Amino acid sequence: MAPSSEFLATRIVAPVPLRGDPVVVELGPGTGVFTDRIQQRLAGRGRHIAIEVNRRFADRLVRRRPAVDVVIGDAAAIGGVLADRGCRTADVVVSGLPWALFPPARQQRTLDAIAAALAPAGVFSTFAYVHALWTPTARRLRRALCARFEEVVMERTVWANLPPATVYHCRRPVHSPGAA
Repeated sequence: MAPSSEFLATRIVAPVPLRGDPVVVELGPGTGVFTDRIQQRLAGRGRHIAIEVNRRFADRLVRRRPAVDVVIGDAAAIGGVLADRGCRTADVVVSGLPWALFPPARQQRTLDAIAAALAPAGVFSTFAYVHALWTPTARRLRRALCARFEEVVMERTVWANLPPATVYHCRRPVHSPGAA
């Protein structure tokens, strides 16, 4: 797969506010395409925390974007990462994670952690490849999103991406009793 296109990056980071001091968490920044767009939208405001499991990608991101707080770790640890930085919740979570490659238990654990880490009016944005939307893993992801958020909006296809993709914007996390 090629890195995400600028067109996909623009769509996925659209929920990052243009005003105020939001806390934005980026999961799986990889080569930093979404990172660059988030930084443009923040324009020096707020906090941008990136959680990357791959040390090589994380080290590269630290060198390229010193304003980003880069953490080497698992996305499912988002709650602890926020707490370690004195943040109760995130306003926006942007994901570049390869959901289709995750075993069901890991996908569920990560999505639960994301929903628990979001502010009540928070937004979670992720994407899926259009050619795979019919697969069991993609259908499982959609069901999991709908179970964790009151609103799940699937955008129009981003054809200028290789492969073409669609973005999910998920709003108003549904916190189960006892969730953090």
